[in-house]
Amino acid sequence: MSEWEVRAFAPGRVELAGNHLDHQGGRVVSAAVTQGTEVLARPNDDGVVRLRSKGYMPFTISVASETDLQPHLDEAGTSAGLVRGMVAGLAAAGVAPRGFDAQVSTTLPPGGGLSSSASFEMAIGRAIEALAGANPLPPLQLAAIGARAEQDFFGKPCGLQDQSASACGGISLLDFAQPDAPTATPIAFDFEEHGHAVVLVDTRCDHSQFTADFAKVVDDMVAAAGFFGAARLGEVPGDTYVARIRDIARKLGDGVALRGFHYFNELHLVDERVEALRLGDIDAYLQATRRSAASSAQYLQNVAVPGSSQQPAMLALALADRLLDGRGACRIHGGGFGGTIQAYVPLDMLERFVAGIEGTLGRGVCNVVTISNRGAWAERL
Repeated sequence: MSEWEVRAFAPGRVELAGNHLDHQGGRVVSAAVTQGTEVLARPNDDGVVRLRSKGYMPFTISVASETDLQPHLDEAGTSAGLVRGMVAGLAAAGVAPRGFDAQVSTTLPPGGGLSSSASFEMAIGRAIEALAGANPLPPLQLAAIGARAEQDFFGKPCGLQDQSASACGGISLLDFAQPDAPTATPIAFDFEEHGHAVVLVDTRCDHSQFTADFAKVVDDMVAAAGFFGAARLGEVPGDTYVARIRDIARKLGDGVALRGFHYFNELHLVDERVEALRLGDIDAYLQATRRSAASSAQYLQNVAVPGSSQQPAMLALALADRLLDGRGACRIHGGGFGGTIQAYVPLDMLERFVAGIEGTLGRGVCNVVTISNRGAWAERL
């Protein structure tokens, strides 16, 4: 067998602001991290993709025909579905599909809240481009292909935040007001220079079991927008929404009305945090982050697991809040319910914070992330 011809890498991401706003046409702040997914690949003449990854079963899929580039129901929730979706999306963008063999490795902890699926999609996408000898697509175009792969081939109703952050690199203000033409504006900020570490705490709870809860958040927000004849909450003026919130609650229920309210509340807090980052005001950023944490818990309600005696995110937040003792900030991260929480920890108490969390939740649950300025890339070997 030939040597590998292409190496691709895509970073994971950390959500800094804008919990559950991307799929509603809102604004979020997201950042790429140094941990990510590497793909080594070489072409084959068999019209198939053969992929192996440490810790997972290898698989082979055909990509030789138009039928092969349609979603396969039996691949929902699988890496094979994501790969098929990336091949199909790139083919539609003019990057001719061809067979290849690939080996995947990652430094992203499974279920660690760094969006391993988006990182995987972006690395696969850049590898496919390089194998085809094609010019790399603009980062946000590749991100859109990844999101469609996740939505249509994997079966998760995600937004564009994770893929966009991985593709772009650095810290970005991502604006999804135009769903077919999102924008990314870089933000220069170093948390360590401002005396804080960004820590993700893995609750050691398989977040895939909360896909239905995640989907209901999206469905409820769409329903709230539909009250006004809109497709997404981003199309509804905030003052108009608040003025009619009791009518929304009567028709659709309090939970739906509150999730819509979170959208507008969190959108305002995104703008506050962007301004704080641009001014280098870490205290203002942390204050707005604490208010964002309350909004997700009280209005979006994606911290507690409905009807369950298991509340992993709430337990982790309780521990983090006690250890921080009024300093820093902590909040739910990403989709919510289980998964991970995020903490901004003063550097002078970082060691004590990690020891306190891991002494209760287990060794290795804390991940002190470092932001990477480079987005997804590929090179010929």
